[in-house]
Amino acid sequence: MSEAINTKGNNNNMKIEWAPAKVPLNRRLQTLVTGIFTLFFFSLPVTSFGIVALLLFYGGLVIRALVLIYVVYIFVEHKRNYSAMDGNGWMYNRSNPLNRLYRNYFPVSLVKTAELPPNKNYILASFPHGILGTGICINMGLEISQWLKQFPQVRPKVGTLDQHFMVPILRDLLRWWGLVSVSKGSLVYYLTKSNDPKDPGNRDGFTSNAVAILVGGAQEAIDSHPGQYILTLKNRKGFVKMAIRTGSSIVPSLSFGEVDIFDQVQNPPDSLLRRLQTLVKKVTGIAPLIPVGRGFFNYTFGWLPYRRPIVQVVGTPIDVIQSNEPKADYVDELHGKVMLELEQMFEKYKEKYMPNSTNTKLVFV
Repeated sequence: MSEAINTKGNNNNMKIEWAPAKVPLNRRLQTLVTGIFTLFFFSLPVTSFGIVALLLFYGGLVIRALVLIYVVYIFVEHKRNYSAMDGNGWMYNRSNPLNRLYRNYFPVSLVKTAELPPNKNYILASFPHGILGTGICINMGLEISQWLKQFPQVRPKVGTLDQHFMVPILRDLLRWWGLVSVSKGSLVYYLTKSNDPKDPGNRDGFTSNAVAILVGGAQEAIDSHPGQYILTLKNRKGFVKMAIRTGSSIVPSLSFGEVDIFDQVQNPPDSLLRRLQTLVKKVTGIAPLIPVGRGFFNYTFGWLPYRRPIVQVVGTPIDVIQSNEPKADYVDELHGKVMLELEQMFEKYKEKYMPNSTNTKLVFV
């Protein structure tokens, strides 16, 4: 059973709604695993730095030397090849019982509307970001079983901030889960990989890379509230230029329900909180959000996401003509096609995958 959606903002006078005492064990396990994953995602960057600092401060000579070697290795390796992990990595990291419990908590599902032939590479222009980009990260990162069934021979990757790969511990976890740097060099590396089955880089049986880019990024996360599909896209054309330079097809992707699993403290455009979030985002690339969710034993407050379904709909590929120097008019043409495809997908599928969505609109900013 999904938890009801409140689209009217946070209600400080709301009575606490307690979870029932008798809940099937499997649902309890789903909640526990989701709580652990969510805590990791929110705290791991800071925790990683803290662990390294503690080891350097309290560790002996050998421990300190090993930590310093590890940090230097991360820096050198990232400068050399963007911390790339070719292939899908160790598959157990990307499809195991714990990750399936996380998927089934919401649950997260994947809908295929067109084929993705494995003879080319793809950019999945993915919306909306939501608070964490949970649907995309599960389907194409942590638990890729559904993806591999629907898109065989296409490796799923998820782009995230480049600076995350300079953080010890966090960097290795992201690589294990199929996340890659969204920097220009990194994207070129993955999107120009050979599609020849005989190429040595395709010995794993896969001949294509599909890199999901959450185009709206931190700005879209700031705008994320239940029931509101506000996409930061009007002036985001870098992914189109990347597609042209690499000859990669653009695949629009919409995750229905992504904005509903968390609310956040109200942050209207003229508020002090919004101005602070915008300032920090400009300096660091990361938006300091204050998410509002549920607890382990209540449905009213906490940092757990609400148990609400997420459905990622993968659209039809938009083929591009490769060019090392993208022309502005061609960029605008492809950008317009992406926006049109997203609008059509939203209207076609919203009533199927979102309850009471007749008046819900897709807004581009």
